[in-house]
Amino acid sequence: MFDTLTSRFETVFSRLRGRGRLSAEDVDAALREIRVALLEADVNLDVVTGLTERIRQRAVGEELSGALNPAQQVVKIVLSELTASLGGERLTVTYASKPPTVVLLAGLQGSGKTTNAAKLAQWFLRQGRSPLLVGADLQRPAAVEQLRTLGERAGVPV
Repeated sequence: MFDTLTSRFETVFSRLRGRGRLSAEDVDAALREIRVALLEADVNLDVVTGLTERIRQRAVGEELSGALNPAQQVVKIVLSELTASLGGERLTVTYASKPPTVVLLAGLQGSGKTTNAAKLAQWFLRQGRSPLLVGADLQRPAAVEQLRTLGERAGVPV
């Protein structure tokens, strides 16, 4: 999902970079493409609408007019607004007072839970922890095998 979204954003931004000055129409065209990309990635309509409106206000307003490179400024605005929409702050893990600390991943089918579990385990390993991956997806038997493969690559037992 994120790979597709990333490539769509890169396409939009590369089109913007090809222009010297950006008009309100250029920004609106880019925002339409960003909106479609986010909606296709199953982002909530209200979130997409609010995000694109905030980007439009900042990009068409004074913030863009004085920029030396307007395309880079739009990229910066989009990144800033996406970060703010996702919470804008760094979260920390609170470890259990008595091990083990359990992390449960839940999400829609195909949203990357298995892959993210392996990435999290690798991160815990780098933090000096001793992670263990447990395959508990009873609906998709191949998930356990996928987890074994990813755990092996990450150097984490499954």
